Amino acid sequence: MSNAFRFLRTPHQSSAQSTQSTQSAALRHLWLPSLLATTLAACGAPPSPAPPAESPRSVADAKPVPVVSEKSGFEVVELVTGLEHPWAVAILPDGTMLVTERPGRLRRVGANGVVSAPLSGLPKIFVDGQAGLLDVVPSPDFAKDKRVYVSFAEPSLRGNKAGTAVARGRLEGDALRDVEVIYRQEPKLSSGTHVGSRLVFDDAGHLFVTQGDNRVDAAVQQLDKLQGKLVRIWPDGRIPDDNPFVEREGARPEIWSYGHRNMQGAALHPVTRKVWTSEHGPMGGDELNIPEAGRNYGWPVITHGVDYSGAPVKGAVGKAADGMEPPHHVWEVSPALSGMLFYSGKAFPEWKGNLFVGALAKSALIRLELDGDRIVHEERLLTDRAERIRDVREGPDGAIYVLVDEQNGKLLRIQPRQAGD
Repeated sequence: MSNAFRFLRTPHQSSAQSTQSTQSAALRHLWLPSLLATTLAACGAPPSPAPPAESPRSVADAKPVPVVSEKSGFEVVELVTGLEHPWAVAILPDGTMLVTERPGRLRRVGANGVVSAPLSGLPKIFVDGQAGLLDVVPSPDFAKDKRVYVSFAEPSLRGNKAGTAVARGRLEGDALRDVEVIYRQEPKLSSGTHVGSRLVFDDAGHLFVTQGDNRVDAAVQQLDKLQGKLVRIWPDGRIPDDNPFVEREGARPEIWSYGHRNMQGAALHPVTRKVWTSEHGPMGGDELNIPEAGRNYGWPVITHGVDYSGAPVKGAVGKAADGMEPPHHVWEVSPALSGMLFYSGKAFPEWKGNLFVGALAKSALIRLELDGDRIVHEERLLTDRAERIRDVREGPDGAIYVLVDEQNGKLLRIQPRQAGD
């Protein structure tokens, strides 16, 4: 019997037995690959990331660059340069930050911009193409437990394929301690593309994990595989009893929604408290969605985009189909959406409630105005910088922090214009 079905309830199990069986099998599913990986290390696990040619550095005496937008004048300050393809920034309660670099490094950045050496303790990471170290978020109880969660591309036993995984550990000084992998995308099908991934906690403490389809379209509509799925788990990897497919034979119980292509952004709405996601289309058809439990969001059957060759997407029937959810908002021309932020700070009161989304291909920070859940206006910021915006987060002072994803990547701060500027 395949791993995908080991947790399934037999016809003779009670509901209570089923829940216990599901949780036990899910936990076996987490530790068994680690044991085998240790045993089979000679099969070719990827090497540790090479040190960068030049260490990241804070920008001393950085001069703010004034910018005018439709609703607010602001200025941009370069805090850090020399980051190698930075992917995510997490802001801790004391104002310090954690930044991931895709080649497999996690760094601390002080409130003054001073950058640490890479922290130790990360699990093995598959680094190739789009794959590597991805998102980082602090635990909702970070002040007490000091836990940090990271998503990353985890190598297969042979080291030639990867799948999205999530690990957590305690942040102590220059290291993550007691690191454990709490989630693994199975089977591992990625050769270095479409691994997602963002992490979002909801108010009940569930952890949502966005992923990609690994460029294996057929797997996205198959519920026994985790490609193209938004999953919902507890912070220790257990599966919530009310997940939509817990009782369905042949389906993975971690799944919240499916039919997604490659979700690289996610954020919790400040009013409705629902998770929103951003999703790359192929050529055209980037999406925002508000994924509901058990719903099918259509990829690759429905899409507003076409294949990179210009031909129709193989297997697509059009922009809509019965039983499949249309995108909440769609861009016919792809900005290449990434990190997301609902702004709730005080530094820019005119932006309160706006949704900010990073754009890679169109090199912009997209500001969206909402009427309820409906997108009613769009403005593109920072376009004159011609930089790929990978992530966007809000600081405790209401400033907005932005990551530029380049070989010589940057951490920027957007702040109100100072008097006299």
